[in-house]
Amino acid sequence: MRLTTFTDYTLRTLLHLGMHRERLVTIQEIADLHGISKNHLMKVVYQLGQTGVVETLRGRNGGLRLKLEPEQINLGAIVRATETDFFMAECFAPGGSDCGLSPNCGLKPVLADATRAYLDVLDRQTLASVLPVPRTDSAPVKFYPRSESEQAA
Repeated sequence: MRLTTFTDYTLRTLLHLGMHRERLVTIQEIADLHGISKNHLMKVVYQLGQTGVVETLRGRNGGLRLKLEPEQINLGAIVRATETDFFMAECFAPGGSDCGLSPNCGLKPVLADATRAYLDVLDRQTLASVLPVPRTDSAPVKFYPRSESEQAA
């Protein structure tokens, strides 16, 4: 299963906003960072705004930010809202297909189970669970004055 470009950009946008909660982020900033079309990203942000996940502020100092806490943003819900369908094969589409195997095919239920498993995993994750964890293991660099013997050398 492959995510659409729209869903990919949606998830990238949410991750970026989640990593920069302390400030407003511009669409241009996200577009430049990921090398994606600003116009396409505007559609993504519009939908996120319509669903109440993102808040947009217009004007010279405007930008966007998460409207919900990262713990409240379920990845399964986001993917379902942005994907057009989850048809693993043409026989999943409404009306089925002309496949001669359709009446007795054992593959369709397997693929249906795989789709459910895929969505179940996403349903157990929130934006908070996939945000990078800030590193706390690196100690600040300390500079010590040189000893007299080192200075003489």
